[in-house]
Amino acid sequence: MVYALIDIANLLLSVVTWIIIIQVILSWLFAFNVLNTSSSGVRAFALALERITDPLYRPIRRLLPDFGGIDFSPLVVLILIQVLRKLLAGVAMSYAYGGA
Repeated sequence: MVYALIDIANLLLSVVTWIIIIQVILSWLFAFNVLNTSSSGVRAFALALERITDPLYRPIRRLLPDFGGIDFSPLVVLILIQVLRKLLAGVAMSYAYGGA
């Protein structure tokens, strides 16, 4: 049962990781005028990604200083996700060898 919960948490963390990566790449494409921001479909997709990721970024943006237009909050969230995945792997290993 514990392994299933760890696998589900790992899957959710992987999905969030990919959503953040897609959102960052999309913001770069908007910044360099590669994508047309007047397209309603692209704008709706970007808004949906922003609504998903903004609750993750908001507490980190409050803690980080202003870097002059560069947002490091996605990087911080990705690092925290990797830390959580390592902790989950450690829990899985402790259950595998500890038998708890």
